[in-house]
Amino acid sequence: MKNPFENEQRAAFRETLRNFVDVEIRPHVNEWDEAGDFPWELHEKTGALGVFGFGIDEKYGGLGFDDCFMRAAYGEEFAKCGATGVFAGLSGRTISLDPIARLASEDIKRRVLPEVIAGRKGSSLAITEPSGGSDVANLKTRAARDGNHFIINGTKTFITGGMESDYFVVGARTGGEGVAGISLFFVEADAPGFSRTAIERKMGWWCSSQAALHFDDCRVPAECLMGEEDRGFIAIMENFNLERVGAVAVALGMMKVCLDDSIAWARERETFGQPLIGHQVIRHKIADMSARIDVTEAYLNQICWQVNEGDMPVAEICKAKFFATKALEFCASEAMQIFGGAGYLRGNSVERIYREVKVIAIGGGSEEIMRDLAVRQMGL
Repeated sequence: MKNPFENEQRAAFRETLRNFVDVEIRPHVNEWDEAGDFPWELHEKTGALGVFGFGIDEKYGGLGFDDCFMRAAYGEEFAKCGATGVFAGLSGRTISLDPIARLASEDIKRRVLPEVIAGRKGSSLAITEPSGGSDVANLKTRAARDGNHFIINGTKTFITGGMESDYFVVGARTGGEGVAGISLFFVEADAPGFSRTAIERKMGWWCSSQAALHFDDCRVPAECLMGEEDRGFIAIMENFNLERVGAVAVALGMMKVCLDDSIAWARERETFGQPLIGHQVIRHKIADMSARIDVTEAYLNQICWQVNEGDMPVAEICKAKFFATKALEFCASEAMQIFGGAGYLRGNSVERIYREVKVIAIGGGSEEIMRDLAVRQMGL
């Protein structure tokens, strides 16, 4: 489907991403998935592409500009490697970079941002807790001032990149209940009272780490408070918007893999004396998949245009997020039906995507939360 917003710079950037994925990632995804890890060198190679530097000033190692279409191209093209655990492992840092760039002290920005953007260090956003993720106003982790320090107590979970990250942006309650009492803190992995444990036996994202973070009287300097005390809720919610746009792009890339691999398999596989693609029922599946891809892509392009124009269409982002993940679920299921028993075997992209559908549907705000938030944004 032709993108009316494409230009020479965006097309060149997408081509660079596509070539990088073909050479540096796609040949290794099965090996990395089974090993449950990938080399740290890939973080640095990806950082050299500039994809971690959108919207961040050049003096901190950023690109000095932002473009939502390029952000989306990064998510889509990297998802096409067929193992979104690689993308998750690389990009867990991106949702922590914007709060650091906007709210951290100048010393932290100059010391941390260049290292994370270049891929030499990792960072993670730590919001989700065992009691819930999307209900940010109900955070249980607490931070109390103690002279020139804050003492943090609580637990975070499902933190992507949490086992490797050097830095964390942590949401904690500093005031009363509800949205008005939440603050953000910059916490380093060597802070006294901080520890982490790996989350094992996951359904998908095998080659990226998810961790539980433990804050047991974790002591951080008062300068690590990011932004105003008790005013962190809005920053957290604003940060979700571009994360969700990225999730739509990732879902789109996964859907395209399902379609392309299904067509290739249906042309190769023969049943009842003709290629599988010659059967009307298979052709209809392909048409249905393609239609959902086109709608998702058009929706994403419209949202990217609005973001670039200075408008953050929260309702549309929420609707696009749950629409895209439901469309992905459909495409993954239909691709498995086309592949039949071959799709059930580990080592192919369709099998892996089928396992990873649900994490895209849940991460960054579940489909149910997205529907509710969209209706609230509509004033209902």
